[in-house]
Order: sequence, then C-alpha cells, then structure tokens
Amino acid sequence: MKSKIQRGIVIVCVTVFVSAFSIYLFTYSTYEEKEDLSYQKVFQANYKIFALNLPSTIEFAGEKVPMNLIDVREKLDRELHVNTYWQSNTLLFIKRSNRWFPVIEEILLEENVPNDFKYLALIESGLTQVVSPAGATGFWQIMKKTAPEYGLEVTREVDERYHIEKSTHAACLYLKEAKEKFGSWTLAAASYNIGQSGLQRQLNKQEVNSYYDLLLNSETSRYLFRILAAKHILSNAGKFGFNFRPKDLYPEITYKTIETDSSISSFTEFAAQNGINYKVLKYLNPWLRSKELTNSKRKNYEIRIPDEKFINQLQTQPPVTELDTSKNKN
Repeated sequence: MKSKIQRGIVIVCVTVFVSAFSIYLFTYSTYEEKEDLSYQKVFQANYKIFALNLPSTIEFAGEKVPMNLIDVREKLDRELHVNTYWQSNTLLFIKRSNRWFPVIEEILLEENVPNDFKYLALIESGLTQVVSPAGATGFWQIMKKTAPEYGLEVTREVDERYHIEKSTHAACLYLKEAKEKFGSWTLAAASYNIGQSGLQRQLNKQEVNSYYDLLLNSETSRYLFRILAAKHILSNAGKFGFNFRPKDLYPEITYKTIETDSSISSFTEFAAQNGINYKVLKYLNPWLRSKELTNSKRKNYEIRIPDEKFINQLQTQPPVTELDTSKNKN
C-alpha cells in the first residue's frame, strides 16, 4: 500500500514537472517569436536598398556611350550597383583619389591624354601598389616585360612600375599608341586590359569596329563599364550616399628631392642621415626595391624626403644614428 502511494506521488510530481516545463517552453518560445518579429519590423523600417537610376547619357574620354543598347545599360547598371553598395571599397577610392588624382591629372594633361583615364588607374589598382597574380605591378598594373618598352627600369634594386609619375607617363605612351592604332580612346582603354594584339584579333574576327559591338571575355567586357561606374560615382559621390569631410580624405604629402648619381650602400643609414627611418623612405619611394643602390651605370635618381611638417606624422621618433648609439653606450 505504501509503495503504491509513493508511486502515485512520483507520477503526480512528474506530471506537474512536465506540465510546468511545457508551459515554460511555450511561453519562452512565444516571447522569442515576438522579439524576433519586433526586431524584423525595426530592420525593415530602417534598412533600405534602392535600385539606382541609370544616367541617360554618359561619355568616356569625350566619346559617347550608346545607352540605347540593352546590354550596355545592363552592364553599366551592374557596375554602378556593385560599386555603390560595396561602400567601404568605394569610400577608400574617394579617400585615395584626393591624394593621387592631382598627380595623375597633371601628367595626363601634359601627355594630351583625356582626364577620364585616371579612372582606369583607379579600377586597375585601387590607387595602391598592388601586384596581380600574373605579376602586373603598381598603380597602372604594368607587366615586367612591357615596362622597358615604355621607358621604365625594372631591376632587382629599382622598379619604376612603382614610381607613380614615371609609370603614369609610361601608361600614357601606351594609350596614345593604342589610340593611334584603333582610332578611339574607348578601344585604347579596352586594349589596356586585353592587349593590343588580342583586341585586334577580336575586331578582325567579329568584323566590327566598336567596343560596344564586340563579344569579349568577361573581364574585358566589364572593363569599360567599371571605369564608367567609377567616374559616375566619384563625380557624384553625394548623390550616391557617400558622405565625408575634407579631413576624412587622404592628404597630399609634400616632399623635397635629393638627387644622386652614386651608389648608396645602406638605405637605413641614408634615411637616418636625412632625419627619417627606413620605413618612411620606402613609403615615399616604393620604386626602391632593395636595401641598397649599386648604381654601377651612374644614373641620376631623385629620392624623396618628406617635408618637415610631415615627418612627425610618418614616424614616432627620429632614427637612432650610429652617433646616438655610441653615446648611449657611454
């Protein structure tokens, strides 16, 4: 009899526990669902993604883009959306362009190359000293074997593909050559991606003379539209939702130039003698690729040293010279 009572008590306890636990789960689940629903409503009320208006007309280097073509509109539409909603990358484009576009623009003007080609450098490298998997290097992504053809030195110690001014001049030589060959700046730009011989083969094969009538590989078919999108967004940044203050943009770093036609045995020592460290020297002169400069041919090189007002913004303290080290030992 006693055991039956005990079993009854156990059954009642278990039943009560299960019922209470079920009520808890139901109540908790309902609360979670309500919270999720509330959160979703807030999200939908505050987060909006809008389709973009396409420009009715747009030009590249003074050449009209045929916006009446369906595939042209869709290709530009794609690149506008990609670059507008890849906000961090495009904002960095805007920041870097403040420093480097004036440098590039001056050379384009000097070389009689349309100003729009600054956007080619932007989409090629993001205005960084990047190296592609194929070995294309610098702002203008120039291949090692191509560089000497356009006057650039590429050795173990010096690689002028990293020299912004010299590589820009080299790119201009290529673009003017391509313009002369193909008859339009648009085709010259396309050839920068696919190569002059590659572009010529496609023009001959398809028997057309316009970039917009060519069927090309996916990279080259997107190429001009990436340039156009960069131009359109950076020229109308506020309309695309990019907000920034002048102080948010990367400033131009002014410098003085030291000319040398001799060898330099240690760039660490050379930098210290000029009041900067090795990192700062290489930051302003990325074309110097070694720790030394042999210069057996006695070429004249111009090495940049930051102006006084920038030195403390580029290093935490003056470099420790041999003289300072000897004093510390005493």
